[in-house]
This record gives sequence, C-alpha cells and structure tokens, in this order.
Amino acid sequence: MRGTIMTATYDPSRTAVLLVDPYNDFLSEGGKIWPLLEGMAAELGLLDNLRGVVATGRRAGMQMVFVPHRRWQEGDYENWDHPNPTQQLVAQHHTFAKGTWGGEFHPDFRPAPGDVVAKEHWGQSGFPNTDLDFQLKQHGITHVILAGLLANTCIESTGRYAMELGYHVTLVRDATAAFKPQMMHAAHELNGPTFAHAIVTTAELAALAG
Repeated sequence: MRGTIMTATYDPSRTAVLLVDPYNDFLSEGGKIWPLLEGMAAELGLLDNLRGVVATGRRAGMQMVFVPHRRWQEGDYENWDHPNPTQQLVAQHHTFAKGTWGGEFHPDFRPAPGDVVAKEHWGQSGFPNTDLDFQLKQHGITHVILAGLLANTCIESTGRYAMELGYHVTLVRDATAAFKPQMMHAAHELNGPTFAHAIVTTAELAALAG
C-alpha cells in the first residue's frame, strides 16, 4: 500500500528522525513482546524498513533522536493512583527491564556519536515529562519523522503531541508495527491523517529525502 504524501520537503538541518522504543523486547527474537509483533513485522519487512529509515536519515544528515520508553525498575508503578493498562502490563511482565538484554536497544538501532537520546517516557507520548521538545528546539528541528513501536500507541501519541507543539509530522507507515492489522489500519488510515502532515513508506521517504 502506498503512503499518503502531502507536500513534504525536508531540510536535513531542520529534520529529525525519531526512533521510538527500539528495544530488544520489541524487535529481537526472544524479546518478551516480539511474539505479538512477529507476524506483522514479517508482513511489513519491519526490521529492514527501520534500517532503511535510519540509513536515509544518516545519509541525508538528519538529526537522529532516540525516544525510549521507561525501562522497568523495581518499585515502578507501586502505589500509583492511575497506572494505565500498558503500565500495569509492564509492572506484571517487567518489560524493557533496566539492566537486562530486553531493556537494551536492538543491535542495529543503537545511538552513534552526535545522536540524541531523550529522557525515557513513562506513558505513550515521548514528550511529557521528558526533555524531547527541549532537545529538538535546541537542535533547530521543525520537522520530525517517526518510526518504531507501537503504531497505535507511542508512535501515534508522540506524533499527535508533536503536531500540537507545532512540528511538521511524518509517519513512516511500514517502519512501525502493531499487534493486529486492525490497529495498523486505525493508526495509519483513520487516525494518522488527523494529525500527520505526511504518511509515507520507507521507499517514498528515501526519495523525498534525496
């Protein structure tokens, strides 16, 4: 399926690739969440497309920004008034546990010199209670390109928040995944067009980035 390209041009000095939650638990064989994603990941060619987005960003000279979820630690979410359903699952399964293999970035998606690693987000958006907006502004970023996990939670939430803050938002539809096709459909066909300025494939992004 082709992307929905609205007018999109990218000045590399003003554009950042936001790589959301590229943890082993999500993306690697043996990861705690990988079995739930494996089918969609295979259908999309997710890992190759993520590699393609990163390669496009680096080749074009865009700022690479890692947007990591909170890595579970002992005591997280205890005595909270309103942990959300995802946080309750993290507390139960110790997803992305700090100091474990599952809480490390996938070996193909690790920060390089000059990359930015934002503070970990507790909920679904990469912006609240982190330094992501501050880091983007300090690097002169106006356009953000989102890839990673999950399409209907952290990607969508981060994209919506970015739009509200005034950023130009691009979703790379085949470089993100969800547990079910219906979730992907909602994220890209129904919800994405309400906040994203461009929804593209990995190949289309490479062509646009030049």
